[in-house]
Amino acid sequence: MLTRKQHKLLLFIDSHLKQTGFSPSFDEMREAMGLRSKSGIHRLISGLEERGFLRRHHHRARALEVIQLPEMEDELPSNVIRGSFTRQKQDSIKIPLYGRIAAGLPIEAMADTSNSLSIPADMLGSGDYYALEVAGDSMIEAGILDGDQVIIKKSDQAENGQIVVALIDNQEVTLKRLRRKGNMIALEPANARYKTRIVPAERLHIQGHLAGLIRHY
Repeated sequence: MLTRKQHKLLLFIDSHLKQTGFSPSFDEMREAMGLRSKSGIHRLISGLEERGFLRRHHHRARALEVIQLPEMEDELPSNVIRGSFTRQKQDSIKIPLYGRIAAGLPIEAMADTSNSLSIPADMLGSGDYYALEVAGDSMIEAGILDGDQVIIKKSDQAENGQIVVALIDNQEVTLKRLRRKGNMIALEPANARYKTRIVPAERLHIQGHLAGLIRHY
């Protein structure tokens, strides 16, 4: 069972992960919960971990993984939410797995569509998706590691701050955070070892934005 505060925090983390591709900072969680100190957030996260709703990846900053979301039940007390601790069999959807994308240096765009990846249906919303395998370490501070498979929602539009697949000059593709600067586009890495790349908007085509991530251990 979860308290209302635990439930609210879990939903906030899940929403932030889906929108940005990485977990919120402790300051962002503290502000969202209306708390004065981070210690309250630490206690809530520990409680969510103990109950099997959240996993914290230690030794990496901003690395939280939502394991499951709770189910609301009307008959429960108003401050309690019951979670389902049994994993149910999920339907899966196959999406194209195009190949490796550079998260360090841009590489030639991959055109191979012969491979596919099975994704739990409830991981995807409406729209078309594809997957790419990450090569490199330039997005590690966003929780994206070498060898991860990123789930991309196809779109030619993106909001400032979203992590996107960008096609440059119709021959290079890279995974970076997008920032608009007038008629220019900044492609920002999430690793201090790499420099931001500035590209004229007319040379860049957005191929989609980050919708999820799969990691094999």
